[in-house]
Amino acid sequence: MPLRRTLLYLSQQPGFRKWAETSPVARKLSSRFIAGSTLDEALSVCRKIRGDGITATLDYLGENVKSLDEAAACRDMYLRMLAGLRESGLEPNVSVKLTQFGLDFSTEACEENVAALVEVAARTGGFVRIDMESSAYTERTLGIVKRLHARYGACGTVIQSYLRRSAADVDTLIGKQIRVRLCKGAYLEPAEVAFADKADVDRNYLRLAERLLLEGRYPAIATHDERMIASARRFVANQKIAHDSFEFQMLYGIRRDLQTRLVQDGYRLRLYVPFGEAWYPYFMRRLAERPANLLFLARNLLRR
Repeated sequence: MPLRRTLLYLSQQPGFRKWAETSPVARKLSSRFIAGSTLDEALSVCRKIRGDGITATLDYLGENVKSLDEAAACRDMYLRMLAGLRESGLEPNVSVKLTQFGLDFSTEACEENVAALVEVAARTGGFVRIDMESSAYTERTLGIVKRLHARYGACGTVIQSYLRRSAADVDTLIGKQIRVRLCKGAYLEPAEVAFADKADVDRNYLRLAERLLLEGRYPAIATHDERMIASARRFVANQKIAHDSFEFQMLYGIRRDLQTRLVQDGYRLRLYVPFGEAWYPYFMRRLAERPANLLFLARNLLRR
């Protein structure tokens, strides 16, 4: 965990951010994880991976907007994304961050913005995944998810296994039949809120995954960790859980070899496909998650 925490700390420093955002090497590496800067580029990627038997959830990069006007502009972009996916013959499936929809300014305005998407998704056979951000937003995020799900269905959320509260949240979401994407978590959190030891995070992940696979509504097991995937596969086989009752999820551009194997073995796989110009926070979280990405960046810096 020390390397991960160091990278997340660095990502919050203005000087480091300024360097990264102007570094050709950092921008080149970020392109491995980001499906272009425009909606058309992102839709092209979604069509391509659909040809490989993989579905997508489309994400417009950006978080912590500076005004409610910016939040409304993000809402309008997401409405175009849902329409673009539908017109491309793809499932209208998107992932949103509530700070991008104005949560820092007004819970009510944020909820209205997201409701506009969920209502469209409900009418068109689509789905809106409301992402989980840092623990400062967890309670408000879950509140909005529960209210919108009660009104429209067609939405779900994300649970992070490194948070100590997650087992109780999973129980609540299962009870309300709200779809959950389970991930490990990628924000810098204090020890009283999150498990600091990777072994504890992994143990909690497996416990929550098994609970969701048994009783959750179409859960998404989101990980690139081969041990977690192998454990989930064994559990599914032992419990005779149908492959169409859940899906694995991974990030665009990471572990394509593993993605191919999962599809070949008959599992459903969805990729989180981000696009846009606001790539820096997303890029730094990907570096923190996989040391191999940092080594790639370091080698290229040394060659300059």
